[in-house]
Amino acid sequence: MAMIEDGPNRPAESGGRPIRPAFLPSDLDPTVFDEGFLRQLERLLLLMRSPVRGGLKGGRRSVKRGQSVEFADFRDYALGDDLRQLDWNVLARLEKLFVKLFVEEEDVTITILLDGSASMATGRPDKLQFAKRAAAALGYIGLASEDRVAVSVLGGRTARRRIALRGSGRIFRLLTELSSIQPADGPTDLVAAARHAAAQLSGRGVVILLSDLLDPAADRVIRELASTRSELIVLHVLSPDELDPPLEGDLRLVDSETAEGIDVTADLATIDAYKGRLAAWKEGFAQLAARRQATYVDLSTEVPLNELIFAELRRRRVVA
Repeated sequence: MAMIEDGPNRPAESGGRPIRPAFLPSDLDPTVFDEGFLRQLERLLLLMRSPVRGGLKGGRRSVKRGQSVEFADFRDYALGDDLRQLDWNVLARLEKLFVKLFVEEEDVTITILLDGSASMATGRPDKLQFAKRAAAALGYIGLASEDRVAVSVLGGRTARRRIALRGSGRIFRLLTELSSIQPADGPTDLVAAARHAAAQLSGRGVVILLSDLLDPAADRVIRELASTRSELIVLHVLSPDELDPPLEGDLRLVDSETAEGIDVTADLATIDAYKGRLAAWKEGFAQLAARRQATYVDLSTEVPLNELIFAELRRRRVVA
Protein backbone atom coordinates (compact mmCIF):
# COMPACT_ATOMS: atom_id res chain seq x y z
CA MET A 1 0.00 0.00 0.00
CA ALA A 2 1.43 3.39 -0.99
CA MET A 3 1.33 6.12 1.61
CA ILE A 4 2.89 9.59 1.89
CA GLU A 5 4.33 10.35 5.30
CA ASP A 6 5.56 13.59 6.84
CA GLY A 7 7.94 12.53 9.58
CA PRO A 8 7.97 9.19 11.42
CA ASN A 9 4.65 9.42 13.21
CA ARG A 10 2.08 11.24 11.11
CA PRO A 11 0.73 11.25 7.58
CA ALA A 12 1.40 14.32 5.43
CA GLU A 13 -1.24 17.00 5.69
CA SER A 14 -3.06 19.12 3.15
CA GLY A 15 -5.17 22.00 4.33
CA GLY A 16 -4.81 20.90 7.95
CA ARG A 17 -6.26 17.42 7.41
CA PRO A 18 -4.38 14.11 7.20
CA ILE A 19 -4.01 12.64 3.72
CA ARG A 20 -5.67 9.25 3.85
CA PRO A 21 -4.93 6.62 1.21
CA ALA A 22 -7.59 5.87 -1.37
CA PHE A 23 -7.68 2.22 -0.29
CA LEU A 24 -6.68 -0.01 2.56
CA PRO A 25 -4.99 -3.43 2.43
CA SER A 26 -7.11 -5.78 0.36
CA ASP A 27 -8.09 -8.22 3.10
CA LEU A 28 -9.15 -5.52 5.58
CA ASP A 29 -12.38 -4.22 4.11
CA PRO A 30 -12.16 -0.43 3.45
CA THR A 31 -15.92 -0.17 3.98
CA VAL A 32 -15.31 -1.25 7.59
CA PHE A 33 -12.32 0.96 8.41
CA ASP A 34 -13.61 4.17 6.91
CA GLU A 35 -13.27 7.68 8.34
CA GLY A 36 -16.53 7.53 10.28
CA PHE A 37 -15.71 4.22 11.98
CA LEU A 38 -12.26 5.44 13.00
CA ARG A 39 -13.79 8.57 14.52
CA GLN A 40 -16.16 6.39 16.57
CA LEU A 41 -13.24 4.31 17.83
CA GLU A 42 -11.40 7.45 18.96
CA ARG A 43 -14.06 8.01 21.62
CA LEU A 44 -13.26 4.71 23.33
CA LEU A 45 -10.57 3.66 25.81
CA LEU A 46 -9.27 0.20 26.66
CA LEU A 47 -10.01 -0.26 30.35
CA MET A 48 -7.46 -1.36 32.94
CA ARG A 49 -8.24 -2.69 36.39
CA SER A 50 -5.54 -0.63 38.12
CA PRO A 51 -3.35 2.43 37.54
CA VAL A 52 -0.19 2.04 35.48
CA ARG A 53 3.42 3.08 35.29
CA GLY A 54 4.45 3.95 31.76
CA GLY A 55 7.45 5.47 30.05
CA LEU A 56 6.15 8.40 28.01
CA LYS A 57 3.38 10.78 28.94
CA GLY A 58 0.12 9.50 27.56
CA GLY A 59 -3.56 9.37 28.34
CA ARG A 60 -3.75 7.14 31.42
CA ARG A 61 -3.59 7.85 35.13
CA SER A 62 -0.43 6.58 36.75
CA VAL A 63 0.22 5.56 40.34
CA LYS A 64 3.07 8.08 40.27
CA ARG A 65 2.55 11.74 41.10
CA GLY A 66 3.58 14.18 38.43
CA GLN A 67 3.09 17.68 37.11
CA SER A 68 -0.08 17.54 35.07
CA VAL A 69 -2.77 20.21 35.43
CA GLU A 70 -5.06 17.95 37.49
CA PHE A 71 -4.56 18.40 41.24
CA ALA A 72 -4.54 15.22 43.33
CA ASP A 73 -3.48 15.84 46.96
CA PHE A 74 -1.05 17.44 49.41
CA ARG A 75 1.77 15.98 51.44
CA ASP A 76 4.21 17.40 53.97
CA TYR A 77 7.29 19.12 52.60
CA ALA A 78 10.50 17.06 52.82
CA LEU A 79 14.05 18.34 52.41
CA GLY A 80 14.97 18.27 48.73
CA ASP A 81 11.43 18.73 47.37
CA ASP A 82 10.95 21.15 44.49
CA LEU A 83 10.11 24.53 46.07
CA ARG A 84 8.04 25.40 43.01
CA GLN A 85 5.49 22.82 44.14
CA LEU A 86 4.91 24.42 47.55
CA ASP A 87 1.42 25.70 48.22
CA TRP A 88 2.06 29.26 49.38
CA ASN A 89 -1.60 29.87 50.23
CA VAL A 90 -1.55 27.00 52.74
CA LEU A 91 1.73 28.31 54.15
CA ALA A 92 0.19 31.75 54.69
CA ARG A 93 -2.86 30.29 56.45
CA LEU A 94 -1.33 27.46 58.48
CA GLU A 95 2.35 28.39 58.58
CA LYS A 96 3.19 24.84 57.44
CA LEU A 97 4.93 23.67 54.31
CA PHE A 98 2.89 21.41 52.00
CA VAL A 99 3.76 20.14 48.53
CA LYS A 100 1.04 19.96 45.87
CA LEU A 101 0.63 16.60 44.12
CA PHE A 102 -0.81 16.16 40.65
CA VAL A 103 -2.03 13.17 38.65
CA GLU A 104 0.65 11.93 36.25
CA GLU A 105 -0.74 10.92 32.86
CA GLU A 106 1.31 8.13 31.27
CA ASP A 107 0.99 5.60 28.51
CA VAL A 108 1.09 1.83 28.41
CA THR A 109 1.92 -0.76 25.79
CA ILE A 110 -1.00 -2.69 24.34
CA THR A 111 0.30 -5.99 23.00
CA ILE A 112 -1.99 -7.81 20.59
CA LEU A 113 -1.20 -11.52 20.32
CA LEU A 114 -2.72 -12.95 17.16
CA ASP A 115 -2.94 -16.73 16.90
CA GLY A 116 -1.53 -17.52 13.46
CA SER A 117 -1.96 -21.29 13.67
CA ALA A 118 -3.39 -23.15 10.67
CA SER A 119 -6.69 -23.78 12.48
CA MET A 120 -7.33 -20.02 12.53
CA ALA A 121 -7.54 -20.01 8.72
CA THR A 122 -10.64 -22.23 8.81
CA GLY A 123 -14.32 -21.45 9.28
CA ARG A 124 -16.89 -19.34 7.49
CA PRO A 125 -16.38 -16.48 8.18
CA ASP A 126 -12.61 -17.03 8.42
CA LYS A 127 -11.38 -16.88 12.03
CA LEU A 128 -8.05 -15.26 11.19
CA GLN A 129 -9.73 -12.57 9.11
CA PHE A 130 -12.16 -11.85 11.95
CA ALA A 131 -9.29 -11.71 14.46
CA LYS A 132 -7.27 -9.31 12.27
CA ARG A 133 -10.21 -6.93 11.97
CA ALA A 134 -10.85 -7.02 15.72
CA ALA A 135 -7.12 -6.46 16.32
CA ALA A 136 -7.16 -3.47 13.97
CA ALA A 137 -10.10 -1.86 15.78
CA LEU A 138 -8.67 -2.46 19.25
CA GLY A 139 -5.24 -1.34 18.10
CA TYR A 140 -6.64 1.92 16.79
CA ILE A 141 -8.36 2.58 20.11
CA GLY A 142 -4.92 2.27 21.72
CA LEU A 143 -3.22 4.46 19.12
CA ALA A 144 -5.86 7.16 19.50
CA SER A 145 -5.30 7.07 23.29
CA GLU A 146 -1.55 7.70 22.75
CA ASP A 147 -0.68 4.21 24.00
CA ARG A 148 1.97 2.13 22.25
CA VAL A 149 0.54 -0.76 20.25
CA ALA A 150 2.55 -3.86 19.31
CA VAL A 151 1.37 -6.91 17.38
CA SER A 152 2.87 -10.38 17.79
CA VAL A 153 1.90 -13.42 15.73
CA LEU A 154 1.87 -16.80 17.46
CA GLY A 155 3.01 -19.50 15.06
CA GLY A 156 5.15 -22.61 15.33
CA ARG A 157 6.85 -22.30 18.72
CA THR A 158 7.53 -18.55 18.66
CA ALA A 159 5.90 -15.15 18.75
CA ARG A 160 6.99 -12.92 15.87
CA ARG A 161 6.82 -9.41 17.29
CA ARG A 162 6.21 -6.48 14.94
CA ILE A 163 7.43 -2.94 15.61
CA ALA A 164 5.53 -1.01 18.30
CA LEU A 165 3.48 1.90 16.96
CA ARG A 166 2.28 5.08 18.61
CA GLY A 167 -0.13 7.80 17.51
CA SER A 168 -3.40 7.64 15.55
CA GLY A 169 -1.56 8.51 12.33
CA ARG A 170 0.00 5.04 12.36
CA ILE A 171 -3.30 3.25 11.80
CA PHE A 172 -2.39 2.55 8.18
CA ARG A 173 0.91 1.00 9.23
CA LEU A 174 -1.04 -1.17 11.69
CA LEU A 175 -3.50 -2.23 8.99
CA THR A 176 -0.64 -3.06 6.65
CA GLU A 177 1.09 -5.15 9.34
CA LEU A 178 -2.11 -7.05 10.09
CA SER A 179 -2.94 -7.54 6.42
CA SER A 180 0.43 -9.22 5.82
CA ILE A 181 -0.15 -11.91 8.47
CA GLN A 182 -0.58 -15.39 7.04
CA PRO A 183 -1.40 -18.66 8.88
CA ALA A 184 1.49 -20.87 9.92
CA ASP A 185 2.53 -23.70 7.65
CA GLY A 186 2.42 -26.74 9.92
CA PRO A 187 1.53 -27.31 13.57
CA THR A 188 1.71 -24.57 16.21
CA ASP A 189 2.72 -25.13 19.82
CA LEU A 190 0.52 -22.42 21.29
CA VAL A 191 1.94 -22.82 24.81
CA ALA A 192 5.54 -22.40 23.64
CA ALA A 193 4.58 -19.43 21.46
CA ALA A 194 2.71 -17.79 24.36
CA ARG A 195 5.71 -18.35 26.65
CA HIS A 196 7.94 -16.72 24.04
CA ALA A 197 5.55 -13.77 23.77
CA ALA A 198 5.44 -13.37 27.56
CA ALA A 199 9.23 -13.22 27.68
CA GLN A 200 9.17 -10.26 25.27
CA LEU A 201 6.92 -8.15 27.47
CA SER A 202 8.40 -5.36 29.55
CA GLY A 203 6.55 -3.47 32.26
CA ARG A 204 2.82 -3.51 32.84
CA GLY A 205 0.33 -3.01 30.09
CA VAL A 206 -2.52 -4.76 28.32
CA VAL A 207 -2.18 -8.08 26.50
CA ILE A 208 -4.99 -9.04 24.12
CA LEU A 209 -4.98 -12.66 22.91
CA LEU A 210 -7.12 -13.48 19.86
CA SER A 211 -7.21 -17.24 19.40
CA ASP A 212 -9.46 -20.22 18.83
CA LEU A 213 -7.56 -21.94 21.70
CA LEU A 214 -7.58 -25.20 19.76
CA ASP A 215 -4.58 -26.59 21.59
CA PRO A 216 -4.69 -29.54 24.03
CA ALA A 217 -2.92 -27.36 26.63
CA ALA A 218 -4.75 -24.09 25.92
CA ASP A 219 -5.36 -23.54 29.66
CA ARG A 220 -1.58 -23.24 30.06
CA VAL A 221 -1.59 -20.47 27.44
CA ILE A 222 -3.84 -18.40 29.68
CA ARG A 223 -1.70 -19.21 32.73
CA GLU A 224 1.51 -18.18 30.95
CA LEU A 225 0.13 -14.84 29.84
CA ALA A 226 -1.72 -14.13 33.10
CA SER A 227 1.52 -14.64 35.04
CA THR A 228 3.00 -11.49 33.49
CA ARG A 229 2.48 -8.08 35.05
CA SER A 230 0.18 -7.10 32.20
CA GLU A 231 -3.61 -7.28 32.25
CA LEU A 232 -4.84 -10.10 30.04
CA ILE A 233 -7.86 -10.05 27.75
CA VAL A 234 -8.67 -13.34 25.99
CA LEU A 235 -10.90 -13.10 22.93
CA HIS A 236 -11.86 -16.70 22.15
CA VAL A 237 -12.75 -16.80 18.46
CA LEU A 238 -14.76 -19.69 17.02
CA SER A 239 -16.64 -20.09 13.75
CA PRO A 240 -20.37 -20.86 13.50
CA ASP A 241 -19.54 -24.37 12.22
CA GLU A 242 -17.53 -25.02 15.38
CA LEU A 243 -20.29 -23.72 17.61
CA ASP A 244 -23.09 -25.60 15.83
CA PRO A 245 -21.61 -28.24 13.48
CA PRO A 246 -23.79 -28.86 10.39
CA LEU A 247 -22.76 -32.51 10.29
CA GLU A 248 -24.61 -35.78 9.86
CA GLY A 249 -23.80 -39.34 8.90
CA ASP A 250 -20.48 -41.16 8.81
CA LEU A 251 -17.60 -38.71 8.46
CA ARG A 252 -13.83 -38.50 8.69
CA LEU A 253 -12.64 -35.33 10.44
CA VAL A 254 -9.08 -34.19 9.62
CA ASP A 255 -6.94 -31.97 11.88
CA SER A 256 -5.98 -28.82 9.93
CA GLU A 257 -2.48 -28.72 11.47
CA THR A 258 -1.40 -32.35 11.91
CA ALA A 259 -3.50 -33.89 9.11
CA GLU A 260 -4.50 -36.65 11.54
CA GLY A 261 -8.01 -37.99 11.02
CA ILE A 262 -10.76 -39.49 13.13
CA ASP A 263 -13.89 -41.33 12.00
CA VAL A 264 -17.18 -40.24 13.58
CA THR A 265 -20.86 -40.84 13.14
CA ALA A 266 -22.68 -37.52 13.49
CA ASP A 267 -26.24 -37.90 14.76
CA LEU A 268 -28.36 -35.81 17.13
CA ALA A 269 -26.89 -37.50 20.22
CA THR A 270 -23.33 -36.91 19.01
CA ILE A 271 -23.99 -33.24 18.24
CA ASP A 272 -25.69 -32.72 21.62
CA ALA A 273 -22.74 -34.35 23.41
CA TYR A 274 -20.36 -32.14 21.43
CA LYS A 275 -22.22 -28.98 22.38
CA GLY A 276 -22.21 -30.00 26.03
CA ARG A 277 -18.44 -30.55 26.02
CA LEU A 278 -17.94 -27.30 24.10
CA ALA A 279 -19.90 -25.35 26.74
CA ALA A 280 -17.89 -26.98 29.55
CA TRP A 281 -14.64 -26.27 27.68
CA LYS A 282 -15.44 -22.57 27.37
CA GLU A 283 -16.67 -22.37 30.95
CA GLY A 284 -13.35 -23.81 32.10
CA PHE A 285 -11.52 -20.99 30.33
CA ALA A 286 -13.86 -18.40 31.84
CA GLN A 287 -13.29 -19.72 35.37
CA LEU A 288 -9.52 -19.89 34.88
CA ALA A 289 -9.46 -16.32 33.58
CA ALA A 290 -11.52 -15.11 36.53
CA ARG A 291 -9.13 -16.78 38.99
CA ARG A 292 -6.17 -15.14 37.25
CA GLN A 293 -7.88 -11.71 37.14
CA ALA A 294 -8.07 -11.84 33.36
CA THR A 295 -11.00 -11.12 31.07
CA TYR A 296 -12.42 -13.91 28.91
CA VAL A 297 -14.80 -13.21 26.02
CA ASP A 298 -16.11 -16.00 23.79
CA LEU A 299 -17.00 -14.88 20.27
CA SER A 300 -18.48 -16.14 17.03
CA THR A 301 -17.00 -14.86 13.79
CA GLU A 302 -20.56 -14.05 12.74
CA VAL A 303 -20.60 -11.09 15.16
CA PRO A 304 -20.36 -7.82 13.16
CA LEU A 305 -17.34 -5.70 14.06
CA ASN A 306 -19.47 -2.74 15.18
CA GLU A 307 -21.45 -4.97 17.52
CA LEU A 308 -18.27 -6.57 18.88
CA ILE A 309 -16.62 -3.26 19.77
CA PHE A 310 -19.53 -1.05 20.75
CA ALA A 311 -21.80 -3.62 22.40
CA GLU A 312 -20.09 -6.87 23.41
CA LEU A 313 -16.73 -5.48 24.56
CA ARG A 314 -18.42 -2.56 26.29
CA ARG A 315 -20.70 -4.99 28.12
CA ARG A 316 -17.67 -7.02 29.20
CA ARG A 317 -15.90 -3.85 30.40
CA VAL A 318 -13.03 -4.24 27.93
CA VAL A 319 -13.63 -0.78 26.43
CA ALA A 320 -15.64 2.24 27.52
